Amino acid sequence: MGDTGTPGIPFPAFLASWIQLLVPQPCFNTFFVEFDLLHVPCLKVFISKVLGYSIILGSLIVKVPQIVKLLHSHSGKGISVASVSCELLAISASWSYSFARKFPFSSYGEAIFMAIQTVLIAFLVLHFEGKKAAAMGYLGVYLAAMSFLLSPAAPDQLLSALQASNVFFIVISKAIQAYANHRNKSTGQLSAITVFLMFLGAIARIFTSVQETGDKLIVFTYIVSSIFNGIIALQMIIYWNATSPKRD
Repeated sequence: MGDTGTPGIPFPAFLASWIQLLVPQPCFNTFFVEFDLLHVPCLKVFISKVLGYSIILGSLIVKVPQIVKLLHSHSGKGISVASVSCELLAISASWSYSFARKFPFSSYGEAIFMAIQTVLIAFLVLHFEGKKAAAMGYLGVYLAAMSFLLSPAAPDQLLSALQASNVFFIVISKAIQAYANHRNKSTGQLSAITVFLMFLGAIARIFTSVQETGDKLIVFTYIVSSIFNGIIALQMIIYWNATSPKRD
């Protein structure tokens, strides 16, 4: 039998290291050495890790349906660049703040992939509006800003202030989009798959943030995000049969 790496662990060392992504120490020993599989604190850790990595996996494609819809229609009708920009600010603030605080990757990793997809959505909306120079400028400014925020040069006070303003960004972002949906009596080119996945992901993040970071500011942010994502999801249902925005 191959080297287990740790006495009493019934796994090869390489497999044990992978399992510890979901069951870190000391819970790994609690489960697989002491065989206490009903240890409640460790069960919470395990559930949080599974949810966290599931959200990250889902984030790889969460906005792909929206991107595909934009590319297929060659139109960003019904999508507010201001709303998308506020959402991008919120996602990016969470990413840079969590990275600086060295929180577990499972607690914020989806922000990286969602930011990439969100900035692409803003780029495509501007591009299909015929604002090609603005689209390139938008992308360039964002890349420069994130290079700074993720560097050691970014002041801790700035990162904390951005995270504190996250709730404002989320409320403004979703309120702008919700108002546009209400005014048009349609959700335009919004993707139902993306909207509902965002709603469910925000709800799950409340639990994982409590469990893995204990940061009340982040937890409150996800509570607010769940509420406003839920409003957009409800509008998707209400305006399900409306295929195009109402014209004045």
